[in-house]
Amino acid sequence: MAASETAPFGVSAASKGGGGVAGARAQHGQLAVAGRVHDALVFAAGAVAAVLVLLATASFLSPMPVTNLVAFRSLPVSVASTSAASAAIDADVGVRGGPGAAGRTFYDDSRVSYAVEVGRRGGITGWDARRAAWMRLRYPRGLNATAAGRERVVMVSGSQAPPCRGEGGDHLLLRFLKNKVDYCRLHGVELLYNNALLQPRMLAYWAKIPAVRAAMLAHPDAEWVWWVDADAVFTDMDFSLPLHKYKDHNLVVYGWNKEVYGERSWVGLNAGVFLIRNCQWSLDFMDSWARMGPASPEYARWGSVLHDTLRGKSDKESDDQSALVYLLSEHEEKWGAKTYLEKGYFFQGYWVEVVDRLDDIAARYEAAERRPSAAAAHLRRRHAEREHERYAAARNAAVRGAVPGPAGGGQSGWRRPFVTHFTGCQPCGGEPNKIYSKKSCADGMNRALNFADDQVLRNYGYRHKDPLSDEVRPLPFDYPAAR
Repeated sequence: MAASETAPFGVSAASKGGGGVAGARAQHGQLAVAGRVHDALVFAAGAVAAVLVLLATASFLSPMPVTNLVAFRSLPVSVASTSAASAAIDADVGVRGGPGAAGRTFYDDSRVSYAVEVGRRGGITGWDARRAAWMRLRYPRGLNATAAGRERVVMVSGSQAPPCRGEGGDHLLLRFLKNKVDYCRLHGVELLYNNALLQPRMLAYWAKIPAVRAAMLAHPDAEWVWWVDADAVFTDMDFSLPLHKYKDHNLVVYGWNKEVYGERSWVGLNAGVFLIRNCQWSLDFMDSWARMGPASPEYARWGSVLHDTLRGKSDKESDDQSALVYLLSEHEEKWGAKTYLEKGYFFQGYWVEVVDRLDDIAARYEAAERRPSAAAAHLRRRHAEREHERYAAARNAAVRGAVPGPAGGGQSGWRRPFVTHFTGCQPCGGEPNKIYSKKSCADGMNRALNFADDQVLRNYGYRHKDPLSDEVRPLPFDYPAAR
Protein backbone atom coordinates (compact mmCIF):
# COMPACT_ATOMS: atom_id res chain seq x y z
CA MET A 1 0.00 0.00 0.00
CA ALA A 2 1.25 3.43 -0.84
CA ALA A 3 -0.81 5.04 1.85
CA SER A 4 0.53 8.23 3.25
CA GLU A 5 -0.93 7.44 6.58
CA THR A 6 -2.37 4.44 8.24
CA ALA A 7 -5.34 3.78 6.03
CA PRO A 8 -7.34 6.36 7.90
CA PHE A 9 -10.66 4.68 7.26
CA GLY A 10 -9.57 1.22 8.27
CA VAL A 11 -8.65 -0.29 4.92
CA SER A 12 -6.05 -2.99 5.26
CA ALA A 13 -3.68 -3.44 2.38
CA ALA A 14 -0.81 -5.58 1.38
CA SER A 15 2.59 -4.49 2.49
CA LYS A 16 4.72 -2.90 -0.09
CA GLY A 17 8.39 -3.41 -0.40
CA GLY A 18 10.89 -2.89 2.32
CA GLY A 19 11.27 -4.50 5.68
CA GLY A 20 12.29 -3.23 9.05
CA VAL A 21 11.73 0.25 10.37
CA ALA A 22 12.72 1.99 7.15
CA GLY A 23 10.20 -0.06 5.22
CA ALA A 24 7.47 0.81 7.66
CA ARG A 25 8.17 4.52 7.40
CA ALA A 26 8.00 4.32 3.63
CA GLN A 27 4.82 2.29 3.65
CA HIS A 28 2.89 4.28 6.18
CA GLY A 29 4.31 7.71 5.54
CA GLN A 30 6.02 7.83 8.91
CA LEU A 31 8.36 10.78 8.96
CA ALA A 32 12.05 10.02 8.96
CA VAL A 33 15.39 11.76 8.42
CA ALA A 34 18.92 10.43 8.60
CA GLY A 35 20.06 9.81 12.13
CA ARG A 36 16.70 10.12 13.84
CA VAL A 37 13.15 8.82 13.80
CA HIS A 38 10.40 11.39 13.26
CA ASP A 39 7.01 10.98 14.72
CA ALA A 40 5.95 10.42 11.98
CA LEU A 41 -17.27 6.98 33.55
CA VAL A 42 -18.19 6.70 33.81
CA PHE A 43 -18.96 7.83 30.22
CA ALA A 44 -21.10 10.91 29.62
CA ALA A 45 -24.36 9.17 28.78
CA GLY A 46 -25.44 11.48 26.01
CA ALA A 47 -22.11 11.29 24.20
CA VAL A 48 -21.95 7.53 24.41
CA ALA A 49 -25.50 7.10 23.20
CA ALA A 50 -24.71 9.21 20.15
CA VAL A 51 -21.52 7.28 19.55
CA LEU A 52 -23.21 3.91 19.79
CA VAL A 53 -25.94 4.91 17.36
CA LEU A 54 -23.32 6.19 14.95
CA LEU A 55 -21.10 3.16 15.02
CA ALA A 56 -23.92 0.67 14.71
CA THR A 57 -23.11 0.86 11.01
CA ALA A 58 -19.37 1.00 11.72
CA SER A 59 -16.51 2.96 9.63
CA PHE A 60 -15.91 5.28 4.40
CA LEU A 61 -14.16 3.29 1.95
CA SER A 62 -16.66 1.14 0.18
CA PRO A 63 -18.56 2.88 -2.59
CA MET A 64 -21.84 1.95 -0.90
CA PRO A 65 -24.61 4.57 -1.15
CA VAL A 66 -24.68 5.40 2.55
CA THR A 67 -25.44 8.73 4.17
CA ASN A 68 -23.97 8.29 7.63
CA LEU A 69 -22.80 11.77 8.48
CA VAL A 70 -23.20 12.74 12.13
CA ALA A 71 -22.31 16.02 13.84
CA PHE A 72 -21.64 16.58 17.53
CA ARG A 73 -22.19 20.19 18.52
CA SER A 74 -20.77 21.80 21.64
CA LEU A 75 -22.62 24.85 22.94
CA PRO A 76 -20.10 26.66 25.12
CA VAL A 77 -22.55 28.20 27.60
CA SER A 78 -25.50 26.95 29.60
CA VAL A 79 -28.81 28.79 29.78
CA ALA A 80 -31.35 29.04 32.56
CA SER A 81 -34.52 30.30 30.93
CA THR A 82 -36.44 30.19 27.67
CA SER A 83 -35.50 33.77 26.80
CA ALA A 84 -31.86 33.11 27.65
CA ALA A 85 -31.96 29.94 25.57
CA SER A 86 -33.37 31.86 22.62
CA ALA A 87 -30.66 34.50 22.97
CA ALA A 88 -27.97 31.81 23.10
CA ILE A 89 -29.31 30.12 19.97
CA ASP A 90 -29.47 33.46 18.16
CA ALA A 91 -25.87 34.17 19.12
CA ASP A 92 -24.78 30.72 18.02
CA VAL A 93 -26.68 30.20 14.76
CA GLY A 94 -27.54 33.72 13.72
CA VAL A 95 -30.60 35.88 14.39
CA ARG A 96 -31.69 35.93 10.76
CA GLY A 97 -31.40 32.26 9.89
CA GLY A 98 -34.05 29.66 9.18
CA PRO A 99 -36.25 28.62 6.26
CA GLY A 100 -37.83 32.05 5.89
CA ALA A 101 -34.60 34.03 6.11
CA ALA A 102 -34.43 37.08 3.89
CA GLY A 103 -31.66 37.60 1.38
CA ARG A 104 -30.06 35.19 -1.05
CA THR A 105 -26.77 33.51 -0.21
CA PHE A 106 -24.43 31.05 -1.90
CA TYR A 107 -26.77 28.29 -0.69
CA ASP A 108 -29.37 29.59 -3.18
CA ASP A 109 -26.96 29.36 -6.13
CA SER A 110 -27.48 26.10 -8.04
CA ARG A 111 -23.98 26.36 -9.48
CA VAL A 112 -22.38 25.91 -6.05
CA SER A 113 -21.70 22.22 -5.50
CA TYR A 114 -20.62 20.42 -2.34
CA ALA A 115 -18.95 17.73 -4.44
CA VAL A 116 -15.38 17.42 -5.64
CA GLU A 117 -15.75 17.39 -9.42
CA VAL A 118 -12.36 16.36 -10.73
CA GLY A 119 -11.77 16.97 -14.42
CA ARG A 120 -14.49 19.62 -14.79
CA ARG A 121 -13.77 23.28 -15.24
CA GLY A 122 -15.07 25.72 -12.75
CA GLY A 123 -15.52 25.06 -9.09
CA ILE A 124 -16.41 27.56 -6.42
CA THR A 125 -15.15 31.07 -7.00
CA GLY A 126 -15.42 34.17 -4.85
CA TRP A 127 -15.80 32.05 -1.72
CA ASP A 128 -14.33 34.63 0.65
CA ALA A 129 -16.86 37.25 -0.48
CA ARG A 130 -19.74 34.74 -0.54
CA ARG A 131 -18.90 33.54 2.96
CA ALA A 132 -18.59 37.12 4.25
CA ALA A 133 -21.98 38.01 2.73
CA TRP A 134 -23.60 35.02 4.46
CA MET A 135 -22.04 36.07 7.76
CA ARG A 136 -23.34 39.64 7.41
CA LEU A 137 -26.86 38.35 6.77
CA ARG A 138 -26.91 35.78 9.55
CA TYR A 139 -24.80 37.65 12.12
CA PRO A 140 -25.49 41.36 11.60
CA ARG A 141 -23.91 42.15 14.98
CA GLY A 142 -20.87 40.00 14.27
CA LEU A 143 -20.14 36.35 14.83
CA ASN A 144 -19.60 35.37 18.44
CA ALA A 145 -16.53 33.24 18.88
CA THR A 146 -16.49 30.32 21.28
CA ALA A 147 -16.66 30.91 25.01
CA ALA A 148 -12.86 31.03 25.13
CA GLY A 149 -12.79 33.75 22.47
CA ARG A 150 -11.14 31.61 19.78
CA GLU A 151 -12.00 31.26 16.13
CA ARG A 152 -14.52 28.52 15.45
CA VAL A 153 -13.11 25.11 14.53
CA VAL A 154 -14.91 22.10 13.05
CA MET A 155 -13.15 18.76 13.44
CA VAL A 156 -13.78 16.18 10.72
CA SER A 157 -12.95 12.51 11.06
CA GLY A 158 -14.32 9.32 9.58
CA SER A 159 -14.11 5.63 8.93
CA GLN A 160 -15.50 3.09 6.52
CA ALA A 161 -19.19 2.20 6.20
CA PRO A 162 -19.00 -1.63 6.36
CA PRO A 163 -18.13 -3.43 9.62
CA CYS A 164 -14.44 -3.87 10.38
CA ARG A 165 -12.81 -7.12 9.30
CA GLY A 166 -10.41 -7.15 12.23
CA GLU A 167 -11.53 -8.72 15.48
CA GLY A 168 -12.52 -5.98 17.91
CA GLY A 169 -12.02 -3.34 15.22
CA ASP A 170 -15.45 -1.76 15.61
CA HIS A 171 -14.96 -1.52 19.38
CA LEU A 172 -11.62 0.22 18.84
CA LEU A 173 -13.21 2.67 16.43
CA LEU A 174 -15.82 3.39 19.09
CA ARG A 175 -13.08 4.14 21.61
CA PHE A 176 -11.17 6.32 19.13
CA LEU A 177 -14.39 8.23 18.42
CA LYS A 178 -15.19 8.63 22.13
CA ASN A 179 -11.74 10.14 22.57
CA LYS A 180 -12.52 12.77 19.91
CA VAL A 181 -15.96 13.44 21.37
CA ASP A 182 -14.33 14.02 24.77
CA TYR A 183 -11.72 16.41 23.41
CA CYS A 184 -14.25 18.40 21.41
CA ARG A 185 -16.63 18.67 24.36
CA LEU A 186 -13.85 19.97 26.60
CA HIS A 187 -12.67 22.56 24.07
CA GLY A 188 -15.88 23.76 22.42
CA VAL A 189 -14.96 22.22 19.05
CA GLU A 190 -17.68 20.87 16.75
CA LEU A 191 -17.13 17.30 15.51
CA LEU A 192 -18.33 15.90 12.21
CA TYR A 193 -17.83 12.14 11.99
CA ASN A 194 -18.40 10.79 8.50
CA ASN A 195 -18.57 7.23 7.19
CA ALA A 196 -20.18 8.08 3.86
CA LEU A 197 -18.03 7.90 0.76
CA LEU A 198 -18.73 11.30 -0.76
CA GLN A 199 -16.78 10.68 -3.99
CA PRO A 200 -16.98 7.01 -5.05
CA ARG A 201 -13.57 6.95 -6.71
CA MET A 202 -11.74 8.80 -3.94
CA LEU A 203 -11.13 5.81 -1.69
CA ALA A 204 -8.99 5.25 1.41
CA TYR A 205 -6.79 8.19 2.33
CA TRP A 206 -8.19 10.31 -0.53
CA ALA A 207 -11.71 10.17 0.94
CA LYS A 208 -10.96 12.94 3.43
CA ILE A 209 -10.71 15.67 0.77
CA PRO A 210 -14.42 15.56 -0.25
CA ALA A 211 -15.41 15.41 3.44
CA VAL A 212 -13.31 18.44 4.37
CA ARG A 213 -14.52 20.41 1.36
CA ALA A 214 -18.18 19.69 2.13
CA ALA A 215 -17.61 20.70 5.76
CA MET A 216 -16.35 24.11 4.63
CA LEU A 217 -19.60 24.81 2.79
CA ALA A 218 -21.79 23.38 5.55
CA HIS A 219 -20.02 25.46 8.20
CA PRO A 220 -19.31 28.92 6.74
CA ASP A 221 -19.17 30.25 10.32
CA ALA A 222 -16.11 28.07 11.03
CA GLU A 223 -12.73 29.66 10.37
CA TRP A 224 -10.90 26.33 10.42
CA VAL A 225 -11.63 22.73 9.45
CA TRP A 226 -9.48 20.18 11.26
CA TRP A 227 -9.05 16.73 9.74
CA VAL A 228 -8.03 13.99 12.23
CA ASP A 229 -7.54 10.38 11.14
CA ALA A 230 -9.75 7.79 12.82
CA ASP A 231 -6.73 6.07 14.43
CA ALA A 232 -5.30 9.23 16.01
CA VAL A 233 -5.73 9.70 19.79
CA PHE A 234 -5.79 12.96 21.73
CA THR A 235 -3.38 12.20 24.55
CA ASP A 236 -3.29 15.69 26.07
CA MET A 237 -6.81 16.78 26.89
CA ASP A 238 -5.50 20.12 28.22
CA PHE A 239 -3.75 21.32 25.06
CA SER A 240 -5.52 23.77 22.74
CA LEU A 241 -4.51 24.54 19.18
CA PRO A 242 -2.30 27.66 19.12
CA LEU A 243 -4.39 29.30 16.40
CA HIS A 244 -2.66 32.67 16.85
CA LYS A 245 0.52 30.98 15.62
CA TYR A 246 -1.12 30.28 12.25
CA LYS A 247 -2.70 33.69 11.61
CA ASP A 248 -0.69 34.19 8.40
CA HIS A 249 -1.21 30.65 7.10
CA ASN A 250 -4.03 28.62 5.58
CA LEU A 251 -2.78 25.05 6.04
CA VAL A 252 -1.04 23.42 9.00
CA VAL A 253 0.59 19.99 8.59
CA TYR A 254 3.05 18.06 10.73
CA GLY A 255 6.37 18.07 8.89
CA TRP A 256 9.80 19.53 8.27
CA ASN A 257 10.80 22.29 5.86
CA LYS A 258 14.15 20.76 4.99
CA GLU A 259 12.66 17.40 4.05
CA VAL A 260 9.79 18.88 2.04
CA TYR A 261 11.41 21.83 0.28
CA GLY A 262 15.07 20.87 0.32
CA GLU A 263 15.13 17.10 -0.08
CA ARG A 264 11.62 16.69 -1.55
CA SER A 265 11.18 13.53 0.49
CA TRP A 266 7.78 11.88 0.23
CA VAL A 267 7.89 11.28 4.00
CA GLY A 268 8.79 14.89 4.82
CA LEU A 269 5.31 15.39 6.29
CA ASN A 270 2.29 13.35 7.32
CA ALA A 271 -1.19 14.08 5.99
CA GLY A 272 -3.10 12.14 8.67
CA VAL A 273 -3.89 15.28 10.68
CA PHE A 274 -4.14 18.75 9.18
CA LEU A 275 -5.78 22.09 9.87
CA ILE A 276 -7.08 24.12 6.93
CA ARG A 277 -8.61 27.59 6.85
CA ASN A 278 -12.11 28.03 5.42
CA CYS A 279 -11.22 30.28 2.48
CA GLN A 280 -10.91 30.41 -1.31
CA TRP A 281 -7.21 29.54 -1.17
CA SER A 282 -8.06 26.29 0.56
CA LEU A 283 -10.80 25.34 -1.90
CA ASP A 284 -8.40 25.97 -4.79
CA PHE A 285 -5.69 23.99 -3.05
CA MET A 286 -7.95 21.00 -2.43
CA ASP A 287 -9.08 21.07 -6.06
CA SER A 288 -5.42 20.86 -7.13
CA TRP A 289 -4.78 18.11 -4.58
CA ALA A 290 -7.81 16.09 -5.72
CA ARG A 291 -6.71 16.32 -9.36
CA MET A 292 -3.77 14.06 -8.45
CA GLY A 293 -6.07 11.41 -6.94
CA PRO A 294 -7.90 8.34 -8.23
CA ALA A 295 -10.92 10.31 -9.51
CA SER A 296 -8.68 12.05 -12.04
CA PRO A 297 -8.05 10.71 -15.57
CA GLU A 298 -4.43 11.73 -14.94
CA TYR A 299 -4.08 9.48 -11.87
CA ALA A 300 -1.64 6.99 -13.43
CA ARG A 301 0.51 9.76 -14.90
CA TRP A 302 0.72 11.47 -11.53
CA GLY A 303 1.92 8.24 -9.98
CA SER A 304 4.88 8.19 -12.36
CA VAL A 305 5.59 11.89 -11.80
CA LEU A 306 5.68 11.42 -8.04
CA HIS A 307 7.90 8.35 -8.33
CA ASP A 308 10.37 10.21 -10.53
CA THR A 309 10.31 13.44 -8.51
CA LEU A 310 10.19 12.58 -4.82
CA ARG A 311 13.08 11.10 -2.88
CA GLY A 312 12.47 7.66 -1.44
CA LYS A 313 9.20 6.91 -3.22
CA SER A 314 9.51 3.35 -4.51
CA ASP A 315 6.06 2.82 -6.06
CA LYS A 316 4.15 4.54 -8.83
CA GLU A 317 0.91 5.09 -6.98
CA SER A 318 -0.27 8.64 -6.47
CA ASP A 319 -1.12 8.82 -2.76
CA ASP A 320 -2.34 11.87 -0.88
CA GLN A 321 0.84 12.44 1.11
CA SER A 322 3.19 12.29 -1.87
CA ALA A 323 0.83 14.57 -3.78
CA LEU A 324 0.88 17.05 -0.89
CA VAL A 325 4.69 17.09 -0.77
CA TYR A 326 4.79 17.60 -4.53
CA LEU A 327 2.32 20.50 -4.51
CA LEU A 328 4.14 22.32 -1.72
CA SER A 329 7.65 21.81 -3.10
CA GLU A 330 6.80 22.30 -6.78
CA HIS A 331 4.66 25.40 -6.14
CA GLU A 332 6.31 26.82 -3.05
CA GLU A 333 5.30 30.42 -3.73
CA LYS A 334 1.67 29.57 -4.50
CA TRP A 335 0.98 26.83 -1.92
CA GLY A 336 4.03 26.50 0.31
CA ALA A 337 4.08 30.13 1.39
CA LYS A 338 0.71 29.76 3.11
CA THR A 339 1.48 26.35 4.64
CA TYR A 340 2.88 25.95 8.14
CA LEU A 341 4.89 22.78 8.70
CA GLU A 342 4.44 22.27 12.43
CA LYS A 343 7.28 20.59 14.31
CA GLY A 344 7.19 22.51 17.58
CA TYR A 345 4.93 19.98 19.31
CA PHE A 346 3.29 16.63 18.60
CA PHE A 347 0.61 17.83 16.20
CA GLN A 348 0.65 14.10 15.57
CA GLY A 349 3.22 11.91 17.28
CA TYR A 350 4.40 8.53 16.03
CA TRP A 351 2.94 6.00 18.46
CA VAL A 352 6.12 3.88 18.65
CA GLU A 353 7.96 6.86 20.10
CA VAL A 354 5.16 7.74 22.50
CA VAL A 355 3.37 4.83 24.16
CA ASP A 356 6.27 3.42 26.21
CA ARG A 357 6.76 6.84 27.81
CA LEU A 358 3.16 7.50 28.85
CA ASP A 359 3.45 5.96 32.33
CA ASP A 360 6.49 8.12 33.14
CA ILE A 361 4.74 11.19 31.77
CA ALA A 362 1.71 10.55 33.97
CA ALA A 363 3.95 10.07 37.02
CA ARG A 364 5.71 13.40 36.39
CA TYR A 365 2.42 15.27 36.10
CA GLU A 366 1.17 13.70 39.33
CA ALA A 367 4.42 14.62 41.08
CA ALA A 368 4.00 18.24 39.95
CA GLU A 369 0.51 18.34 41.49
CA ARG A 370 1.71 16.79 44.77
CA ARG A 371 4.15 19.58 45.45
CA PRO A 372 3.57 21.48 48.72
CA SER A 373 2.51 24.74 47.12
CA ALA A 374 -0.69 26.74 46.93
CA ALA A 375 -0.74 26.42 43.13
CA ALA A 376 -0.55 22.62 43.31
CA ALA A 377 -3.25 22.52 45.98
CA HIS A 378 -5.52 24.61 43.78
CA LEU A 379 -5.03 22.18 40.89
CA ARG A 380 -6.13 19.30 43.10
CA ARG A 381 -9.49 20.92 43.84
CA ARG A 382 -12.43 18.99 42.47
CA HIS A 383 -14.36 21.04 39.93
CA ALA A 384 -17.06 20.99 37.28
CA GLU A 385 -16.06 19.75 33.86
CA ARG A 386 -17.20 23.08 32.42
CA GLU A 387 -14.21 24.67 34.18
CA HIS A 388 -11.79 22.39 32.35
CA GLU A 389 -10.06 24.99 30.22
CA ARG A 390 -9.25 27.20 33.22
CA TYR A 391 -7.77 24.26 35.09
CA ALA A 392 -5.92 23.18 31.94
CA ALA A 393 -4.27 26.60 31.69
CA ALA A 394 -3.31 26.49 35.36
CA ARG A 395 -1.93 22.96 35.04
CA ASN A 396 0.16 23.90 32.01
CA ALA A 397 1.59 26.83 33.95
CA ALA A 398 2.35 24.58 36.92
CA VAL A 399 4.12 21.85 34.95
CA ARG A 400 6.06 24.27 32.75
CA GLY A 401 8.85 24.55 35.30
CA ALA A 402 8.53 21.04 36.71
CA VAL A 403 8.22 18.83 33.62
CA PRO A 404 10.71 19.45 30.79
CA GLY A 405 9.66 19.71 27.18
CA PRO A 406 7.32 21.79 25.02
CA ALA A 407 3.59 22.03 25.71
CA GLY A 408 1.94 19.48 23.45
CA GLY A 409 4.92 17.15 23.75
CA GLY A 410 7.85 16.46 21.50
CA GLN A 411 10.76 14.14 20.90
CA SER A 412 12.50 15.63 23.90
CA GLY A 413 11.09 16.18 27.36
CA TRP A 414 8.19 14.65 29.27
CA ARG A 415 5.16 16.76 28.46
CA ARG A 416 1.99 15.02 27.36
CA PRO A 417 1.91 14.41 23.57
CA PHE A 418 -0.99 16.28 22.01
CA VAL A 419 -1.92 13.63 19.43
CA THR A 420 -0.66 10.06 19.16
CA HIS A 421 -1.17 8.54 15.70
CA PHE A 422 -1.28 4.76 15.35
CA THR A 423 0.04 4.69 11.83
CA GLY A 424 0.52 1.13 10.58
CA CYS A 425 -1.66 -0.58 13.18
CA GLN A 426 -4.77 -0.87 11.01
CA PRO A 427 -7.23 -1.32 13.90
CA CYS A 428 -10.21 -1.85 11.58
CA GLY A 429 -8.48 -4.07 9.03
CA GLY A 430 -6.98 -6.22 11.77
CA GLU A 431 -3.58 -6.81 10.15
CA PRO A 432 -0.89 -4.31 11.14
CA ASN A 433 2.20 -3.65 9.11
CA LYS A 434 4.53 -6.62 9.32
CA ILE A 435 7.08 -4.79 11.47
CA TYR A 436 4.50 -4.35 14.26
CA SER A 437 3.02 -7.22 16.22
CA LYS A 438 -0.72 -7.31 16.89
CA LYS A 439 0.06 -7.25 20.60
CA SER A 440 2.25 -4.15 20.41
CA CYS A 441 -0.45 -2.30 18.48
CA ALA A 442 -3.27 -3.50 20.74
CA ASP A 443 -1.40 -2.67 23.94
CA GLY A 444 -0.25 0.67 22.56
CA MET A 445 -3.74 1.73 21.53
CA ASN A 446 -5.24 0.60 24.83
CA ARG A 447 -2.53 2.37 26.82
CA ALA A 448 -2.94 5.66 24.91
CA LEU A 449 -6.74 5.57 25.09
CA ASN A 450 -6.69 4.87 28.84
CA PHE A 451 -4.07 7.58 29.38
CA ALA A 452 -6.39 10.08 27.70
CA ASP A 453 -9.50 8.68 29.36
CA ASP A 454 -7.99 9.09 32.83
CA GLN A 455 -7.74 12.82 32.19
CA VAL A 456 -11.48 12.89 31.42
CA LEU A 457 -12.59 10.48 34.14
CA ARG A 458 -10.87 12.58 36.79
CA ASN A 459 -13.68 15.12 36.50
CA TYR A 460 -16.07 12.30 37.40
CA GLY A 461 -14.03 11.02 40.33
CA TYR A 462 -12.50 7.93 38.71
CA ARG A 463 -9.48 6.60 36.84
CA HIS A 464 -8.44 3.29 35.28
CA LYS A 465 -7.20 0.62 37.65
CA ASP A 466 -3.99 0.34 35.63
CA PRO A 467 -2.78 1.53 32.20
CA LEU A 468 -4.11 -1.51 30.32
CA SER A 469 -7.23 -2.20 32.37
CA ASP A 470 -10.84 -1.50 31.42
CA GLU A 471 -11.74 -1.41 35.11
CA VAL A 472 -11.90 1.89 36.94
CA ARG A 473 -11.52 2.83 40.59
CA PRO A 474 -12.70 5.86 42.56
CA LEU A 475 -10.22 8.61 43.30
CA PRO A 476 -9.58 9.71 46.88
CA PHE A 477 -10.23 13.27 47.96
CA ASP A 478 -7.22 15.55 47.26
CA TYR A 479 -5.87 13.26 44.55
CA PRO A 480 -3.01 12.90 43.67
CA ALA A 481 -1.64 14.09 47.03
CA ALA A 482 -3.74 11.33 48.62
CA ARG A 483 -3.20 7.94 46.97
